[in-house]
Amino acid sequence: MKTQHIFVALFFLLAGPLFAQVKFEAKVSKEKLGVNERLRVDFEMNQDGDNFQPPSFNGFRVVAGPNQSVSNMWINGKRTYSKTYSYFLSPTAKGTFTIGQASIEIDDEIYKTIPIDVEVVTAVDTPKDGDNKDIASQGDIHLVAEISKTNPYLNEGITVVYKLYVSPETSVSGWREIDRPKYADFWSQNIDNDQLQVHEGTYQGKPYRYAILRSTVLYPQKSGKLEIEPLALDVQVEVRTNRRDIFGRPFMTRVNRTLTSSTRTIDVKPLPLEGQPANFSGAVGKFDLDIKTNKTKLDASESLELVVQVKGNGNLKLFNPPKITLPNTFEVYEPEYKENVNTTLSGMRGSISESYTVIPQFQGNYSIDPFSFSYFDLETNSYKTLTTEGFEIEVEGGSVAGTPSNSSSSPKRQPVVLNSEQFKYIKLKPNLVEEKQPHFFKSPLFWSLITGPMLMIPIFIFVGLKRKEIENDVAGQRLRKANRLAKKYLSEAKKNRGDQKLFYESLERALHNYLKAKLTIETSDFSKERIEGILLDKGVKQDSASEFIDILKSCEYARYTPTTEGAIQMDYEKSVDVISSIDKQI
Repeated sequence: MKTQHIFVALFFLLAGPLFAQVKFEAKVSKEKLGVNERLRVDFEMNQDGDNFQPPSFNGFRVVAGPNQSVSNMWINGKRTYSKTYSYFLSPTAKGTFTIGQASIEIDDEIYKTIPIDVEVVTAVDTPKDGDNKDIASQGDIHLVAEISKTNPYLNEGITVVYKLYVSPETSVSGWREIDRPKYADFWSQNIDNDQLQVHEGTYQGKPYRYAILRSTVLYPQKSGKLEIEPLALDVQVEVRTNRRDIFGRPFMTRVNRTLTSSTRTIDVKPLPLEGQPANFSGAVGKFDLDIKTNKTKLDASESLELVVQVKGNGNLKLFNPPKITLPNTFEVYEPEYKENVNTTLSGMRGSISESYTVIPQFQGNYSIDPFSFSYFDLETNSYKTLTTEGFEIEVEGGSVAGTPSNSSSSPKRQPVVLNSEQFKYIKLKPNLVEEKQPHFFKSPLFWSLITGPMLMIPIFIFVGLKRKEIENDVAGQRLRKANRLAKKYLSEAKKNRGDQKLFYESLERALHNYLKAKLTIETSDFSKERIEGILLDKGVKQDSASEFIDILKSCEYARYTPTTEGAIQMDYEKSVDVISSIDKQI
């Protein structure tokens, strides 16, 4: 009996390694991280292998690795082996990315890991580097968002200035934007920096150098607490190492740092309801009102031009000049809107105007009543009303209103005198010749009808083969169908490419109509973030959804900012491509 127990124990002891299962798996430090954080990826195996092949790490940049570690322990007579390849990755953009399959060769067999999806979201306030102390660069560098005012009124302009602070021991060789703020619930315009200049300053009480990377003017469009998203940068930093040359000078090395500004919250105050004029249209700032006319004395049916102008400093692009009321005996054409607005760090400054073409129909003296314009004055935190002076227009040389014009007397009827030469061109005795009808048999038409179908047979065969080839080309059919659909929806925008305002209105309407037709929902009532979420839920790729939202934003920006014909053509072609891409994916 004891012999049998010994035999069984020896059998399992010797056969144990034969039944040992090979494990090769991938592990990540987190499956959701901010764009300013780093990800650790470990490829771990329980047996030694050769020819390790890592994945391509699309959507990430390798900042350290591969670091190899081996663990080989005996515990109570049992061997435990582990070998790990570790990588430290930095995201290059927001979105969902897949850590692909790695492979290893163990005992002449190829083993592969299971892919892992990792979601990269907006930058976090306290980033973590995946527990890798070796990749932290030396020296101090900070990205700061400075806001001119954190408690503005609705439609009051504020500025956000992004500054990069660098300590004297550190130098920056380059930078690139990873994540750009979207400025939801704000009207925004970037102020271009003509030249990057370095200034001397302090940060947290210490001397630093800083450069202004980006400046943006914001006008809040709703009250309450609004968040300004962080800006994320990939910065190339030159830092000192612990090694020195023969002269004692430290060696420098280049590392990449992901920097983000903190999320800032703006508490927007609503405009007071007390004392708000009935004709208030949302103007906030400091303005002047003026009305101009090129003449006050003219003849009936002669045109004159009336210009209503608002000028000053404030949200000029976010409201329209007041409408003028004219006598109903004047023919008034649709006014022409013009704007001459310059946006700086102090906000919008300039003028907007509407030019009316007016044609009086009757003579007389007409009084143009005064009209008013109201705005909220930020200096006094109160409403101000501007009123123009009335004036008269004198019309001469026409009929008086209400009096019918005199009709001219009818001429006397004259007898019609017939001339014998009037109908001489009519031939009364034509010389008609009978024309013989040609025989159909063996005529050219006869032979063409006989041989024509036989000659068409090769053409029919060729067309049939070509049609079959097109039908088998499924991808090509989808592409052609998607392109036809895109051009169908964008046909109106294409017709209006000569008019910037009409083009972008038609383009935005076409994009919403496309989604309405494809998704059977009213996307015009949704926010851009909601539209992007719906597209992603329908299986649209992140790049296509983001490009669709960018075009919608371009439509909004182009209403208030001038653009070129080349930019209009580029936006049209981009819209055709993105609709085609989304249609194929849905």
